[in-house]
Amino acid sequence: MRLHLAASGWYEDNGRPVPAIDHAIEGGDFPHAAELLVRHAESFVEQGRLRLLARWLGSLPVELVERQPILQVTAVWADCFTRGPAEALARLERSGFEHSRDAAVRAHAAALKPLLLAFLDRYEDAMAAGQDGMAALPTCRPFADIVLSNAMARVMSVLGEPAQSHRLLEIARRLSQGDPNMRRYTESTEGILDLLEGRLRQASARFRMAAGTTPGKGYNHVHGNAWAGVLYAATVYESGDLDHAQHLLNVYQPLVRDVALPDHMIIHYTLCARIAFVRGDVDASLLALSDMEYEGHHRRLPRVIAAAQLERARLLLQQGHALAARESLDRADAPGLWERVRGQRLPSHDMDDLVAGRLRWEIAFGDAAATLPRLDEEIAAARTSSRLRRALKLRMLRALAAFRCADIAGALQTLEPALREACRDGFLRLVLDEGPAMAPLLQRLHATLQERMVSDPIFGDYLQRLMAAVGPAAPEPAPSVGDAQLQGALTRQEVKVLQLLADGYSNGAMAEKLAVSDSTVRTHLRSINVKLNAHSRTQAVAVARRLAVIA
Repeated sequence: MRLHLAASGWYEDNGRPVPAIDHAIEGGDFPHAAELLVRHAESFVEQGRLRLLARWLGSLPVELVERQPILQVTAVWADCFTRGPAEALARLERSGFEHSRDAAVRAHAAALKPLLLAFLDRYEDAMAAGQDGMAALPTCRPFADIVLSNAMARVMSVLGEPAQSHRLLEIARRLSQGDPNMRRYTESTEGILDLLEGRLRQASARFRMAAGTTPGKGYNHVHGNAWAGVLYAATVYESGDLDHAQHLLNVYQPLVRDVALPDHMIIHYTLCARIAFVRGDVDASLLALSDMEYEGHHRRLPRVIAAAQLERARLLLQQGHALAARESLDRADAPGLWERVRGQRLPSHDMDDLVAGRLRWEIAFGDAAATLPRLDEEIAAARTSSRLRRALKLRMLRALAAFRCADIAGALQTLEPALREACRDGFLRLVLDEGPAMAPLLQRLHATLQERMVSDPIFGDYLQRLMAAVGPAAPEPAPSVGDAQLQGALTRQEVKVLQLLADGYSNGAMAEKLAVSDSTVRTHLRSINVKLNAHSRTQAVAVARRLAVIA
């Protein structure tokens, strides 16, 4: 004990508070440890060392923490990024810190309240809570002022006030006076605005810079860095670099689960599911969506639950399961949720909401012609609100709808300018995530450009990349033998392989699912192609569906 206390004193005298506090706690001198924490707690918050603070505060007797308001408000910061914003908000609301006689505590409380409400998806409440705090700026705590300005900029962005959001971000920049840690948080918020407005490369550059904080240092490592990291992964995914995107998602997965921010979680799990599906690992894709739904129930976040069901509907649509996809869309339709989301600018639902999901289903399985007027309305609304990324996605859907109605000229008239805009900013997955349905459209556009002898090397290369990634369009099946004969020729195992193929499984995933070797799967596929007179996997599935061999 005496050695610990002596070491604590030595470290304190030499300006090293972390080991000084550690040794004071180990030596049982809790009052001295609390005194050191009172002196240094705010600097640790600013440095983002919140797990360390949570450990220390958990080691001290409760009565010692409760005697010091600054330690109590520090505990709220620590709870937010270790135990989640719901518990942090409950602690804050019990404390009455907003009316504290300590100006520093009031400043922290004013920043925390809108921040926590925003983290809990309560943006209207966050707006109301932040107004009084903004009116009181500047306070005696520049750090709290910067956090409040950034938090309110985010709230303004979500509620459709981008001009006000930019103004608050400029205030945050001035207050930070070049502090790189706080600047990263500001850049993350600015990047979200860029992303929503269709500036993918600019957003990616901001997120990459913001995510570059050294682990363990800086406030933004806990929120700004992790949040920027997930968003950076989204831009990397959009550019088509799935390996790098997956690496980033793996790095930030623990923070996604611990902090449980709704957009954070939705983007993370959705990207994991999509990458797995693209790679043919359908089981891993479904598992990611099940994990997202579980976390939504566990954290009592209805939007996360609905997002999992919405993405599951998209996956089922890609597999051709019309009824199951519609049922999943119906389950995603939580009362009042999507009406509220519709009035907000959320990065996780900018392109993927219930409206887009239902339109996509109608295009694939229902009345495609009826979707055209609705799509025109949605595109106009997205453009009016400067949600240009959403407008691009809706234009892809409109091209698909026109193509489904056999309006080839109309489809290409919609598609070509949209793709040229997508090409300028490097959007790939925005197009490719619509799946094989895009293949005939892309091929038609490519043929049309060749006939017109249009020379544009950059756009031509972009179009080639899209066609290579989406694969060839399924040609019209032309079997050389009768239908009944074809169906009878397929073995039960071959029918299973065909169904898995239609569901998007890779050869390796099929082998694992059927408990056979890769070579056995390849043998089955060769046999299927011969029996169905097919020349590709896509054509084999098309023939099998026409013959009702598979669903």
